[in-house]
Amino acid sequence: MLRFIITCGDPNGIGLEVCIKALMRCAEELRGVAKISLAVHPETFWQYVAWCDLPVQRTESGFAANGLECHIVPCSEAVSVEFGRETKKAGAAAWEALRIAAEMLRETRGNGSSDAVITMPVSKRALHLAGYPYPGQTEFFAKEFPSEKFPSEKFPSEKTNTSAMMILATEAAELDPKRSPVRVGLATVHIPLQRVAESLTTECVHERVHALHHTLRQDFGIPKPRIAVLGLNPHAGEQGDIGTEEQMIIEPALKRAQEQGLDAHGAFPADGFFAHGAYRNFDGILAMYHDQGLIPLKLLAGNGGVNFSAGLPIVRTSPDHGTAFALAGKGVANESSVVDALRMAVKIVQNRQKIF
Repeated sequence: MLRFIITCGDPNGIGLEVCIKALMRCAEELRGVAKISLAVHPETFWQYVAWCDLPVQRTESGFAANGLECHIVPCSEAVSVEFGRETKKAGAAAWEALRIAAEMLRETRGNGSSDAVITMPVSKRALHLAGYPYPGQTEFFAKEFPSEKFPSEKFPSEKTNTSAMMILATEAAELDPKRSPVRVGLATVHIPLQRVAESLTTECVHERVHALHHTLRQDFGIPKPRIAVLGLNPHAGEQGDIGTEEQMIIEPALKRAQEQGLDAHGAFPADGFFAHGAYRNFDGILAMYHDQGLIPLKLLAGNGGVNFSAGLPIVRTSPDHGTAFALAGKGVANESSVVDALRMAVKIVQNRQKIF
């Protein structure tokens, strides 16, 4: 039986709503497969449930969603729900839920089990008001669960001393006519755009290609993944006329990876690559910066899509959307991305169990 830990996210956003709705949709497929724990203060949880009129039932240890028994792991302090507001108290609650999840994952790993954490959306501003020292949730779990190395070489620190690689994925893109799987990894993540070019090195790109190759094999079960690498500049630099990063950094990294047996190709101009459907020919795509890869992925994914932290010894998935404060409390938020995150967590854990 798998043990999944879900964090409440920002209690003033849509996180708890989409979490509960997703658990109700997945109740039949999760029952007998995973034990669900939710890190949240019970008073905050039940206040949220009442205000959103969500059909869950109280149980001795937590709640039941469409018959699926779920355990509540209490945070230390109740937070009054203030839908749509970014507050220090809400940020502190979201942060404590992450700490609780990390501690439970450490205990689980000590017992030799495979488990996952599914994180609900947080407000980075609210977290920072509460003193949270990380750019995002990916960096938190990377710090708590560092990876020693990939099969071939050590993973780059990317100036954050982390080993995680953010991948956004949809296994059946909602807005793609062919419902293709699309999986996008990032060479750089939460850094200002003006720092992207200076952060890219041949070593960084090479190891990101290796990291993507590794996670496609280990976590997504693809024996011989085919990888596309995007250029940094418009038109992939036009042979150096409008940027040299492709010639000086990206292409040497690709050549090195190819010499080591990886099926990697590029550097592709990002606009045409997505516009003309070339993404359908690849198992994974490496983008050079956050918006380059995630805007087209999120558009293709529609209401679905999952944020996966690759390269960690634990499994962490998350919906690919934010707190959606404008929708909070209205009961109209779409839970499809959390459904995908739950299903992907099951798939990844099971794939890892086959290997280890």
